[in-house]
Amino acid sequence: MDWLYASLIGYFFGSIPTAWLLCRIFYGINIFEHGSKNMGSTNVYRTVGGKAFAANLAIDVLKGMVPVLISAKLWPTHPEVVFAAAACAMIGHTLSFWVKFKGGKGVATGLGVFIALSGYHAIYALAVFLVVLLITRMVSVSSMTAATALPFFLWYGNVLGDYTIYITVFAAVIALFVIYKHKSNILRIIKGTESKLPLFAPKNEKEDNQNTN
Repeated sequence: MDWLYASLIGYFFGSIPTAWLLCRIFYGINIFEHGSKNMGSTNVYRTVGGKAFAANLAIDVLKGMVPVLISAKLWPTHPEVVFAAAACAMIGHTLSFWVKFKGGKGVATGLGVFIALSGYHAIYALAVFLVVLLITRMVSVSSMTAATALPFFLWYGNVLGDYTIYITVFAAVIALFVIYKHKSNILRIIKGTESKLPLFAPKNEKEDNQNTN
């Protein structure tokens, strides 16, 4: 039963439709009808701006952290139960019951999960994300690269002793899940049509982006 309780805790927190609620309450719009039509923080940024983006990002990270920390407190000697809560938080975020099983791509909530499981290594992955974002200005590429790097950080860091293999495999599964959720982005990257953030772009490119948005 511990698995069931932990899974329910994870799914409950993960399924909170942060972006949908923020955009509906404060901006009067349905986020699923705008931009990339998902609840990701990047879509919130492009649709309604930086303030909502920051709030959405922070809450989505907490949606991953809180159920893992609660489960670790309740079942401190059963890391496999904690992993169940973590996995269900991811599932809840991407397949939320409250919005007809739609959701985001799991990147921010996944970051929260791994901050709770292994904070240092999650920060290393975040650093990879930021470096790749600086170079490519594509959130999709940054997210997939960081997710792919995380299992290697966990493995070489030997974070949980005998349980390191389990958290590494779990991180690898999450990485594959994140890549799968970005399948449409991958097609656009191949075609050269993937959107880029205006951060650090040349002035003329920023103006072009503004004219086309």
